[in-house]
Amino acid sequence: MKYNTLGTTGIKVSVICLGTMTFGEQNSEAEAFAQMDAATAAGVNFFDTAELYAVPPRAETYGATEEIIGNWFQKTGKRNDVVLATKVVGAAGHLPWIRDGAARLDRANINAALDGSLKRLKTDYIDLYQIHWPQRPVNTFGKLGYDQFSVSGREADVILETLETLADAVKAGKIRHIGVSNETPWGVMKYLELAARHNLPRIQSIQNPYSFLNRSFEIGLAEMAMQEKVGLLAYAPLAAGTLTGKYLDGQMPAGSRRAIDSRASRYDRKGVDDIVRGYIDLAQRHGLDVAVMAHAFVNTRPFLTANIIGATRVEHIKTALASLDVTLPPELLTDIEALHARHPIPCP
Repeated sequence: MKYNTLGTTGIKVSVICLGTMTFGEQNSEAEAFAQMDAATAAGVNFFDTAELYAVPPRAETYGATEEIIGNWFQKTGKRNDVVLATKVVGAAGHLPWIRDGAARLDRANINAALDGSLKRLKTDYIDLYQIHWPQRPVNTFGKLGYDQFSVSGREADVILETLETLADAVKAGKIRHIGVSNETPWGVMKYLELAARHNLPRIQSIQNPYSFLNRSFEIGLAEMAMQEKVGLLAYAPLAAGTLTGKYLDGQMPAGSRRAIDSRASRYDRKGVDDIVRGYIDLAQRHGLDVAVMAHAFVNTRPFLTANIIGATRVEHIKTALASLDVTLPPELLTDIEALHARHPIPCP
């Protein structure tokens, strides 16, 4: 296993991070336990979850993933062997089962969310507590066309209250460090500015999508990640399974993410099939499995802290782990960049 430092914390986290949102929906508790056993046996010491999970989000499975992880900690006694990350939702008007649909990033909501997560996870502390998405309207989850009229002028006030609340949680020993997710360049810099100005905890990571089909992180956030030591926790490195080719030509494998999630996928767009075939062809010409190639590319990005893998089977974890032993040759990297130049960011 290879390890990177989480921001400025000095904490070493495995390059492969176990994403867990399938636990409690696509995966049973027994299957989830098998994944966590296999991952930790291979040296993975970083788990990522959220109060929202399992996915797709439903009232019936809200918090189920954290409960399963907590049960595994209770069974194995390995809580202190894991760097544990979870998240609090941003605005949640579309999720009426979370704090009556009135969830915000204010003191009352954050404290309620944190206490709920600690109880479900059967732990006294969270290593990395993340904001799942901003409270303010932003272009997350594939949205384009920024709406200037949505700006209230109080966005910085919300961030300051968020930071002050999290600072108190750090003082209370409930969390060690903080991070953001689905954030923008303005958001990252505002968190850092306010933390420095008011002597509050600095964000240590940003969890955003990154894959062959979505390299938007490179446009504005990569520089910030490296200059400010707020490294990327890359989610959807296989573009939610799209890069494996399993959805080509309208295929819909039973039990797959798209099959069980009624929400539109950001990776289900016109022309994507041909782009995916291009990456599959590149991998085959270089004797690689396309999933291994995709993970290996993410693993070596200079702004990366960890690659969050989404597995439904132990075999998927093994594929991700295999990518750690792969060095992509210069000629393949050249071909990847050429394909990317022809189809830049097809799935933002």
